[in-house]
Amino acid sequence: MSSSAALISTDDLARRLGAPGLRIFDCTTYLRPRPEGGYNAESGRANYDKGHIPGAAFLDLGAELSDQNSTLRFTLPPLDALTKAFAAKGIGHGTFVVLYSHASPNWATRLWWMLRAIGFDEAAILDGGLDKWKAENRPLSTEPATYPAATLTLRGRPEIFVDKNEIKSAIGKPDTLTLNALSLDQHKGTGGVIYGRPGRIAGSSCVPAASLFGPDKALKPIADLRAAFEGVGAEPNKRILVYCGGGIAATLDAFVLTAMLGHKNVSVYDNSMQEWSNDSSLPMETG
Repeated sequence: MSSSAALISTDDLARRLGAPGLRIFDCTTYLRPRPEGGYNAESGRANYDKGHIPGAAFLDLGAELSDQNSTLRFTLPPLDALTKAFAAKGIGHGTFVVLYSHASPNWATRLWWMLRAIGFDEAAILDGGLDKWKAENRPLSTEPATYPAATLTLRGRPEIFVDKNEIKSAIGKPDTLTLNALSLDQHKGTGGVIYGRPGRIAGSSCVPAASLFGPDKALKPIADLRAAFEGVGAEPNKRILVYCGGGIAATLDAFVLTAMLGHKNVSVYDNSMQEWSNDSSLPMETG
């Protein structure tokens, strides 16, 4: 694995436990498929209470860090409100943040991407998350943790999230690649959970987020990650727009592209297919 300041190993985190300024957060949410399509979102708080990395606090993406006025799930709040919310959780100047999740790294990378959007860069993803930590028989705690509120004044990066209009205007542009982070079956419209119309955004390619990590939830070797994106034409000089069902899995693709492969122009379509596939005016493809 290539070293990256944005990826921390379980060994490294274990050595740092208790360090001043360290802020560890469990970011887990669970998506439960509905028979009629789509998902129900379930906070990971109950699992956190059963056992978490010692000293870790819990971030509830749906209840605390999403726009409660949006009709869509997990919509990004205004960046000034988001900055205040993160500061209230103890993320501030002089802190180093480690984010992890259970079952899938997507939830940790969603929070990492949101921190990046407000301009905060002192954050890393725990490679392998809670799954790898537990598999290595490392210590767990059932004591809930919180951090004192912090001060956070930053210059945000609103451009790393895009809306449907920017996605639509990018269709057919040779200098822009639109990437789907959902499964190949969902991309083709042949299976998996659908959010409205089956299929993909017209002209988009696919690198499934689930293909980027192994059974231990750790990211695959850097050569495999690079090959996956080079295989769909994700060249460093292109603008890359990533989407999924609701802007979650897309952040794992975006994290790998940005933090591991050095791409400079990557954005996430925040509301993704939950919005696009339910708007009949927006072009889709299948097959």
